[in-house]
Amino acid sequence: MEYALEIDDTPETVPGGTGILLLHPSTGETDRIDTEFLKADTDHFLVISTRTTAREVKQKLEHYDVDEAKADILDTLSIERGYSRRSGENVHYVAAPDDVDGIVEQVAGFLDDHDGKLRVSFDSVTELAYYAGDDAALEAVERIMEELAAHDAIGLFHLSEEVHDDDVVAQFRDRFDGVIDLAEDGATTVEF
Repeated sequence: MEYALEIDDTPETVPGGTGILLLHPSTGETDRIDTEFLKADTDHFLVISTRTTAREVKQKLEHYDVDEAKADILDTLSIERGYSRRSGENVHYVAAPDDVDGIVEQVAGFLDDHDGKLRVSFDSVTELAYYAGDDAALEAVERIMEELAAHDAIGLFHLSEEVHDDDVVAQFRDRFDGVIDLAEDGATTVEF
């Protein structure tokens, strides 16, 4: 299955199983690229949020006019922070942002439960590494990439390069089929 990409300088389409790394400065405005990724050519998508709550993800989708009917959201923060949770059909929770097994299980469940063109956005791998460590974050990425390949889905993974050592960024880069490097000024450099 081929998926359209409508992000500047990226290939017009990529095959199912493609993982894309979005490298960005810590202050980078990633929402534009993330929502462009989610809007295009998709039947259903999952947003894994280790950075914001489900409510904030919904606000972002609404602001950028992304079809929320296609959205599932995995909120990794609310339980640990003691926020009230409104369970719904399309909002899921894990106990904490370092619950790698729980996150991977939720991704697998989402992919098993939906048909058609499926996308996963992981915002952000940097936050997962903050809570669980670099090795656990790398392992989570590998396991999610295996799920994407098995289900002919594609994924976009956010990583703030300023926060990680160069060798860690290189390890993440090596695991992806494409890299979108977002500069402070919003310009992108793309390698596929």
